[in-house]
Amino acid sequence: MPAFLPRLFRLTGSRLLDVVYPPACFACETALQAAPSGECPDAWLCRTCQEGLEWIKAPLCSMCGEPFDGAEAAPFRCWNCDGRRLAFDFARAACRSAGPVRDMIHAFKYRRDLAQRAPLAGLLQRALKDPRLAGLNPEEWRLVPVPLHPLRQFWRGYNQSLELCRLLGRATGLTTVRALRRVRLTRTQAGLDRVRRLENLRGIFEPARRWPGQPAPVQGKNVLLIDDVLTTGATAHECARVLKKQAGAEKVVVITAARG
Repeated sequence: MPAFLPRLFRLTGSRLLDVVYPPACFACETALQAAPSGECPDAWLCRTCQEGLEWIKAPLCSMCGEPFDGAEAAPFRCWNCDGRRLAFDFARAACRSAGPVRDMIHAFKYRRDLAQRAPLAGLLQRALKDPRLAGLNPEEWRLVPVPLHPLRQFWRGYNQSLELCRLLGRATGLTTVRALRRVRLTRTQAGLDRVRRLENLRGIFEPARRWPGQPAPVQGKNVLLIDDVLTTGATAHECARVLKKQAGAEKVVVITAARG
């Protein structure tokens, strides 16, 4: 078979699919001129939704990644982080959880729209471009998803954080490990303030089970804790606390697609 034929078949099949299922914006479903591809999240959205993205850039809190208006200054902690003893080293998100991104996250989590993994994983890759993560060595770092309770994962059909880890791992060469498990089913965090979130999460995470004598998968490693959105940081704090104190992680950096 001539070398060009397999590529020709793939291109032809792609064109036929575009006719049957025209490419559409992942947020508002407006028709797109071309099928989305690549890691850039803009490519998955129409022009209007692209303009609705609120990218996070400096100046921002060096701990939680909350952006602020004004000129770029020396590293600082925001009022929400100042004085708090947070277990993670810092958190970084790509954009605000607003407009099209919020719609995409809700579709992914609550409407079982697995196709949203690709653009959201693209946002994670953008967050990884933080200068503090420059030269990240895949041998020293592990991707760890925030776990769901088994019942909630059964109801949802999947763990959205694990699905994002899988795509991010393919793109970066980083290894995904399920280093945590959720041992207690709690009410959803949505609508709770910071204090009530901390109370709701206390003691719900444990290191993943392993054979006697088997080291924890993050023992002596640095961890990128992956989730879809960071709000108060309560979940990330509790996960990081367990990863460091009970699983032996050296460092925990929280990477999310969006900042609530």
